[in-house]
Amino acid sequence: MEIEIHDKLGALAHPKRLDLFRLLMRRYPDSVPAGQIAEALDLKPNTTSTYLNALKAADLIEQSRHGTSLQYTAKLPAVRELFGGLLGECCQNRPDLCITRSGDPLMTSSDRVLNALFICTGNSARSIMAEAILNQESNGIIRAFSAGTAPSGSPNADVLELLRQKGYDTADLRSKSVEEFAAEGAPQMDFVFTVCDHAANEACPAWPGQPMSAHWGLADPVKAQGTDAQKNLAFQQAYGLLRNRITAFTSLPFETLDRISLQHKVDDIGRITE
Repeated sequence: MEIEIHDKLGALAHPKRLDLFRLLMRRYPDSVPAGQIAEALDLKPNTTSTYLNALKAADLIEQSRHGTSLQYTAKLPAVRELFGGLLGECCQNRPDLCITRSGDPLMTSSDRVLNALFICTGNSARSIMAEAILNQESNGIIRAFSAGTAPSGSPNADVLELLRQKGYDTADLRSKSVEEFAAEGAPQMDFVFTVCDHAANEACPAWPGQPMSAHWGLADPVKAQGTDAQKNLAFQQAYGLLRNRITAFTSLPFETLDRISLQHKVDDIGRITE
């Protein structure tokens, strides 16, 4: 049975279903477990299942099984089809209404410095490490910042010690809110990366300039359990994973990749697991 535009719009008409759909769009192309969706939106499991089934019936999301977990992904071709149907053939008469894709590279001049923001919840560990690593590894091509959706007030002491041991300058590292970077006069971002699932599931400010975004999630080393050696290993592993991803990121040919190709590259980097 063909699904009509009004069926899709009807599925999105409910505020909570729209919130759920937006969450999956923020996490695209990743799939998100149903339990994580319920927790992020403060929904009961049976309510979450009802909303997911409605969006799936409207062909706006896809379901997959990973072990015993059902996971969900936004169905991008259907979303594009929805917007195409809404706009119709507007480009014949109103090109100002149509979304165009730029084939130009992000770095429009060899001396342009790109800005990247790393976000997690507390801005005390993972995002702090990423900020320090990128600022040192980018050789001045990219300027890194970090922020939290609920900043802890100060960077984790173990993170600062690890960074100092590895030769990073930690003097300017501090815990700060994402609101600082959405305020007037803040540096305009070219990239926004979330490094924890909780922050990725939250609605962030509307960033000026429409920066590219990607989810580079990894386990929180602060929550590691066990002996001191095991906890220390968790911090070392988080550092190593972030450094490998950032090394891959800084190796990208920013001056030649168009925005669509670059988006695919940064998504792929988020799937590096070691």
